Amino acid sequence: MLIFYRDGWCPYCNLALRAYQAILPQIQLAGATLVAVSPQTPDNSLSASEKMELRFPVLSDSGNNAARTYGLVFTVSSEIQAHYQRMGIDLSQVNGSETGELPIPGSYVIAPDSMIALAFVDPDYTHRLEPAAILSALEQFKEASEQ
Repeated sequence: MLIFYRDGWCPYCNLALRAYQAILPQIQLAGATLVAVSPQTPDNSLSASEKMELRFPVLSDSGNNAARTYGLVFTVSSEIQAHYQRMGIDLSQVNGSETGELPIPGSYVIAPDSMIALAFVDPDYTHRLEPAAILSALEQFKEASEQ
């Protein structure tokens, strides 16, 4: 299970990560691993992970290279960046980059054969893959492996 999220300052990202944390035992029982990725610096990723008490890896995708591979990267407009600044969010400081880029939140269930079995990407950052959909996809793998 691979999750791309914007940053620890994003309340929708934090809600999604907490929801995925809640189903982590079921993900692991299905034989899967959950990994979250953001463009934050390693220190900021660690800080966000510790604050939310996440028990799965939260990785730093410096420069959005992994997110770019999945076609998720966009440049935040200067107006939105200024709005974020007024809210105390400095993307260049949090991400360690002046590009103003963020990933579109994306969730992927990757099958044992490395194929993407389920993908959820929505430019509306308030929409995320429901935990039940993840568990349903993982259950299909478990059933297939038992046959």
